[in-house]
Amino acid sequence: MNDFWSGVGVDLHLEPDGGEGRRSGLERALRDAVREGRLAPGSRLPATRRLAAETGISRNTVKAAYDQLVAEGYLTARQGSGTRVAALPTAAPDPLDAATRAREPRFDLRPGSPDVGTFPAAAWLRALRRAIATAPSLAYDYGDPRGRIELRTALSEYLGRARGVIAPPERIVVTSGYVQGLALLTRVLDGGRVAMEDPGLPFHREVVTRNGGTVTPAPVDEQGVRVAGLGDARAVVVTPAHQYPTGVTLAPGRRRALTAWARAHDALIVEDDYDGEFRYDRQPVGALQGMAPAQVAYLGTASKTLGPALRLGWMVLPPHLVDAVADAKLHSDHHTESIGQLALTELIASHAYDRHVRASRLRYRRRRDMLLERLGKRRGVRGIAAGLHALVDVGDEAATIARAEAEGLAVGGLGDHWHTPGAGPAQGLVVGYGTPRERVYPQALDVLVKVLGGG
Repeated sequence: MNDFWSGVGVDLHLEPDGGEGRRSGLERALRDAVREGRLAPGSRLPATRRLAAETGISRNTVKAAYDQLVAEGYLTARQGSGTRVAALPTAAPDPLDAATRAREPRFDLRPGSPDVGTFPAAAWLRALRRAIATAPSLAYDYGDPRGRIELRTALSEYLGRARGVIAPPERIVVTSGYVQGLALLTRVLDGGRVAMEDPGLPFHREVVTRNGGTVTPAPVDEQGVRVAGLGDARAVVVTPAHQYPTGVTLAPGRRRALTAWARAHDALIVEDDYDGEFRYDRQPVGALQGMAPAQVAYLGTASKTLGPALRLGWMVLPPHLVDAVADAKLHSDHHTESIGQLALTELIASHAYDRHVRASRLRYRRRRDMLLERLGKRRGVRGIAAGLHALVDVGDEAATIARAEAEGLAVGGLGDHWHTPGAGPAQGLVVGYGTPRERVYPQALDVLVKVLGGG
C-alpha cells in the first residue's frame, strides 16, 4: 500500500499494519492518527471510492472501517458533507494554565509595544496584493542576504527624508528586527567590550552577551549617555532620540562628544532608533547617524510603527561593515522573507506608511496628553516629548508595583533596567501608552491614579 495518497482531494499519511488484515490495519492507522492529533477535528477524509482506488483495498472494506470508527466516535458521517474527524472530549484544564490566566492583568501599561489593534490591515492588504501581482518569479527563490533591492531603495529615500539618515541602498541590510541586527553586529565585532546605556533594556544586554560581547554600563543622566566613561569600548549602544527607559534626548553637546569619541577610538556607535518617528512637542530629532555615517550603525524597525509580528527591520551600516554583516546574515538565516519586504516597499512608495505614522503620532499624543492630565499635577512625569512611554516618579517602586498588581494593572519598573537590578540611584514606573486599546486606556489610567494615591 502507498503511504502517501494523492488525487483524493486531501493528502494523508498512514502506516497500517498489513499483518492485522486490511480492515483492521486501516482502522488502527486511522484511530491512532486521530488520537495522536495528526488528524485534527473537522478534517475531511477521502471518499470511500477514491480511497479504495488509491490503496487497492476494496470499497466495502474501506466503508466498513469508516463505519466502525463512526460507531466508536472517532469519525462522523453526514449526507452531503462526507466523513470527517469527530471532536474528541478534551482533557481537563491544566490548573497551572488556569492560574496563569488568572494572573493576567486586566490593564496593561507596560512599555515596549504599539497599539497593534490599529495595524493598517486594509493598506497592508492592498500593498501585499500589488507586491504579489508585480513580483518577479525570482522573488520566491532564495534572496540576497542584504534584503530585496526594492525595499532597500525605498528605505533609502524614506530614512533620508524622515530621519536624516545617509542611507545608500548598498549600505542597508534588511533584518527580522532590532534583536537580529544587534546580534549580527556583536558577532561581527568578534567579542570585545560593548558599552550599553544604564539604565537600559536587560534583554538587549543578554543579546550582546549571548553573541560573545562583554557588556559594561554607560551611565545616563538628564543629557543622555555620558561619554566620559566609555574608554576603549569596541562599541556603544544608544537610544539618542528617546532614551529607553528614562525618555531623555541625547543633548547636542553629547552627540558631538560621542561621535568624536568614536572617531578617536575607531569605535562603533549602534543607534537604536526604536520610536524616532513619534515626536510630539517639537520637530523630530534627526538620527545621530547623519552626523557620522562612517562611525554609526543605524538600526530601525517596523515593530513600533506597524507591529512586531511583521519581523522587518533594517540596518544602515558604515561601508567597512556591510560585507561582514551580510556574510553573518547569510549564515544566520540566509535572508529575510521576501514577500513582506515587497509589501512594505509598496506601503512606503504609496506614502501609506507616512499616513499611518502621522495618524499614530496623533493618537499617541492624545494618550500622552491624557496621561499628563491625570498625573502631571500629582507627581513628576518625565520623558514625555516623544515615544510610547513615560517615566513616573515614585517613592517606593516595589510597593507601588505590588499595589498595581493587586488592582490588575501591569506597569514596568525602573529598577529592573539598571545593570545591577534595584541598585540604581532612582526609582520609578515605566508606563507605556501604546499597548492598551483606545476604549480601555482611560480605565487603565483610572487604576493607575488609584495606585499612585490620587483617587
